[in-house]
Amino acid sequence: MSRQAYYKRNRAADSKARQADRVVEFVQQIRIRQPRLGTRKLHYLLHCQPDRRLQIGRDRLFQVLGERRLLVLPKRAYHKTTQSFHRFYRHPNLLKSGPNQVVPSGPEHVWAADITYLPASSGPLYLSLVTDAYSRKIVGHHVHESLHAKSVAQAFRQALRKRQRRQSLVHHSDRGIQYFSALYQSLHARHGVQCSMTDGYDCYQNALAERIYGILKTELLLSSPENLEQARKMVAEAVQIYNTERPHMALKNKTPDAVHRAF
Repeated sequence: MSRQAYYKRNRAADSKARQADRVVEFVQQIRIRQPRLGTRKLHYLLHCQPDRRLQIGRDRLFQVLGERRLLVLPKRAYHKTTQSFHRFYRHPNLLKSGPNQVVPSGPEHVWAADITYLPASSGPLYLSLVTDAYSRKIVGHHVHESLHAKSVAQAFRQALRKRQRRQSLVHHSDRGIQYFSALYQSLHARHGVQCSMTDGYDCYQNALAERIYGILKTELLLSSPENLEQARKMVAEAVQIYNTERPHMALKNKTPDAVHRAF
């Protein structure tokens, strides 16, 4: 190898090392608030930066993060919160494929609701969410200590208070007994909301709600709260980050809040 080629190779290696350091510094800053944000979303955020020195290929980014042990490994957990074995009237699944399927055409057309378990040092807590099916924005959330319908309905009430448009609205959920309650159904009637429910026990019939819980639990809610008060603060911050900071691949890497407001 000639001396010129030798120095050229060393300069290229030094340049790649400096770029890797800058990229890792950027990733570490992002992960202060989003500690489990994945590599593909980080790649998108890097290419949104005005500093051209942060422009890096996706495969190279995987390599750099792998070498620094910064790749995020998937983790999953499941806890049953739905009591579906009851004799209440079964509302039709309006989102099921077919000639009469309701397809969200904009924000506040279809909302998806669900409940999930939230472990805490003080005892079991639960998180109820209402998510807009078009923008993927969490429009209502509530952390509570029991699975009573009154507690679960707080997320729906919050979403209704924030509602901007008075148009046809579908509320979709699983067949949890809370959603069949007189209290919850009275909110549907009072606000002119159509009720849609899964017609089986397949979680994929409420896949959006399940997906949002997965994002919150595996990316943002990484530590167990001490009590209800701390849990509510943690969830509020996680929802804010999810809605306004985290790029969403299904939204072409826009944030849910940006899509919701732009319509």
